[in-house]
Amino acid sequence: MPLNLDDIIAIDIHTHAEEPCDTCRDDGYNEFQTGMANYFKNPAGAEGMLPTIQDTAAYYRERKIAAVIFPVDAERETGFRRYHNEEVAEIAAANDDILIPFASIDPHKGKMGVREARRLVRDFGIKGFKFHPTFQGFYPNDRMAYDLYEAIQDEGAIALFHTGQTGVGSGMRGGMGMRLKYSNPMYLDDVAVDFPDLKIILAHPSFPWQEEALSVATHKPNVYIDLSGWSPKYFPKILVQYANTMLRKKMLFGSDWPAITPDRWLADFEKAEFRDEVRPLILKENAMRLLNL
Repeated sequence: MPLNLDDIIAIDIHTHAEEPCDTCRDDGYNEFQTGMANYFKNPAGAEGMLPTIQDTAAYYRERKIAAVIFPVDAERETGFRRYHNEEVAEIAAANDDILIPFASIDPHKGKMGVREARRLVRDFGIKGFKFHPTFQGFYPNDRMAYDLYEAIQDEGAIALFHTGQTGVGSGMRGGMGMRLKYSNPMYLDDVAVDFPDLKIILAHPSFPWQEEALSVATHKPNVYIDLSGWSPKYFPKILVQYANTMLRKKMLFGSDWPAITPDRWLADFEKAEFRDEVRPLILKENAMRLLNL
């Protein structure tokens, strides 16, 4: 049964498919997830504690919240096998009353990645692509990624980029080799200029570059911000100010499931200083427009 927008109360633009159904965990994966769990103060690092996509669908269906779900392709940097995009899309299609599929392709995969992106949109109904510059080890404005961006733009899909500090590698020796510099949102300004018809989402409050993110989203009409990865009670005051005013139609609800649950996010959102007329925009209406639902 297709998504019924009248029945849902919100659209979570940022949820992760963390636990592959077709592979065992790779060496080092438990340690990586334990570090993430310590960072976010949740139990997801323990074996068996990460939800499958089917688990995620059931959780969100019970709450009448639609969810954009995606894997992250960081095979080259981490050695962890990626969750196949096709598998994510197929499980999402079987739960299309609640799940909206995004994919992930490391731009280092070059022409192979470009072909995959076009095929995923055309044959599997993928609506967007998740990039994590720190996890994937690249500057977003590296021309190496431009053919992939062009394909995503041509196919009318969305590009969602992690920005700011990350829980990936947090507390691990050498940060697990993760370099925070890649996720400064100002690099996305170049992408927004060079691909003016590409819909871009800057994911998360972009600590320590919050003002850079607000600047790019204010200046470039094709750039949005999702509010995932942080509880709203910790949002910088300037982020709430822009969400209430200039960027009220460009802010998107996201939880960062399973790192942060929508239950926790929404409970803290109710107490945060967002204007009443802005809340429905953030929770649902802005995402409906962006996703062409």
